[in-house]
Amino acid sequence: MTKKNKIIHFSILGIIILLAIIVRVWNIDSVPSGIYPDEANNGTNAYDAQLTGDYQWFYPDNNGREGLYLNFMAIAFKLFDVNLLTLKLPSIIMGVLTVIGVYFLSRELFISKPRLALIASYLTAVSFWAINFSRIAFRAIMMLPILTFSFYFIFRGIRTNKWWNFALAGFIFGLGFHTYIAFRIAPALLVVLFILLLLQYGVKLFKQHWKNAIIFILFTIISAFPIFYTLNAHPEFLNSRTGDVSIFANSEDGLATTLTHTVTTSLLKFNVYGDPNWRHGFPPYPTLESFVGVMFIGGIILSAIIFFLYLYRRFFKKIHNRKLVTHGLLLAWFFAFLAPEFLTVEGLPHSLRSIGTLPVVYIFAAFFINFLIERAQKHSHTVYMIVSVIILTLLLCSGFLSIIKYHVFWATNAQQAQAFNKSLTDIARYIPSLPQDTPKYIIAGPLERLPIILLNENTPNMYPLYEDELAKIDTRKDFYVLLPHYNDTIIKYLSDRQNVSVEIIPTNLETEFIVIRSLTN
Repeated sequence: MTKKNKIIHFSILGIIILLAIIVRVWNIDSVPSGIYPDEANNGTNAYDAQLTGDYQWFYPDNNGREGLYLNFMAIAFKLFDVNLLTLKLPSIIMGVLTVIGVYFLSRELFISKPRLALIASYLTAVSFWAINFSRIAFRAIMMLPILTFSFYFIFRGIRTNKWWNFALAGFIFGLGFHTYIAFRIAPALLVVLFILLLLQYGVKLFKQHWKNAIIFILFTIISAFPIFYTLNAHPEFLNSRTGDVSIFANSEDGLATTLTHTVTTSLLKFNVYGDPNWRHGFPPYPTLESFVGVMFIGGIILSAIIFFLYLYRRFFKKIHNRKLVTHGLLLAWFFAFLAPEFLTVEGLPHSLRSIGTLPVVYIFAAFFINFLIERAQKHSHTVYMIVSVIILTLLLCSGFLSIIKYHVFWATNAQQAQAFNKSLTDIARYIPSLPQDTPKYIIAGPLERLPIILLNENTPNMYPLYEDELAKIDTRKDFYVLLPHYNDTIIKYLSDRQNVSVEIIPTNLETEFIVIRSLTN
């Protein structure tokens, strides 16, 4: 690229990154409408960690969670206090880093196609799928920048033969084991890459890079060691609910039939029927926007054709081409990280379990878009201009509609509010308006109470109770009892012992909560 083109190129990249930040931070206090209990569980563990200094490599409760994301959140709490922004800050940062990582990985894989890298990063920046999980305090999002940057530095190291690229790649890759259970598939992807590189370059590559390979492995072990040591010392941490939802334990119709169904459902979510869970998507809309979905199909088909074509040429015509490695890796990546979804039977399709495919899905789409532009460019300048304008218009419209879909239509949908247990967050926000000296009793389940507790960690005279602990309420004094749902049993119990008022507090998006107030005066 010329100096002028470089300035334009990196200016566009800067705009894409800025856009990614804006759509991930904008209105974070109210969208999503509530804090889901699993998010609050992460936040509660993080708050306790920064309060006590007990940062853990693995947090065993709630089916067990790797500790890197929670410790990152704990640092955010320590630096900026507990609020909705700091709760979501790790996800926001990881979401933006994913956009950057997709750019650099695409640029390295398709080194002569800088336009492709810009398109891939743009699609990642504006997609509903990526925006959504960049604004929820789930640890899975942390896996994406780790995957993209580790493979970026591997390929950069092969190209430049600089040892520090392999050191960085290994250290980042090892961090992946501290993120999300699905990352445990990643070593298999390394094996596939090894085979592809062996096919492409033969043993000469490994004669040249065997020291770099050792550096990569060494730094991977260094960064992954704490989690492996912890899991070895506590093998019970390896027990999770994955066995309960696995197709191998729940294939009543036979493994082949069940697998056919789960694979088909997992693939159809991209273009036909998306994740039915309102926390993960906008049902019944597919995971990808229409234009992007069509480009993804074209990209993965074209990528498969190119891979098998160069595989054939490698074996039968002894022709070596880097495209064999590039497209082989992308295809292996996609199906490897689709496996956590199609190897389970519960809640399909499930865009959270398959989130590891997100980077390559948008790389496939960008690859096909760039292919169409290149074909038009070879035809004539007029055709090139027409096709470029059409594609640019479709890209901008698709991005705009995706952002509007998230920030307007999904954000204001009552089912979204219900999926995120909005009434719990409403109670948490209501509590500071109550008199500090008056006892405030929160009657909710073990997970339901967590969003309320998290946002009111320093609130005096607040007491979480279970329904069978009503006797702990001192009905001789003034009190408030807050309920996320109307409960006749609790209301009758308190009415029999005290003169009380029962108020249903309606909030927006068809949600409400209950406040029971004593009337002693």
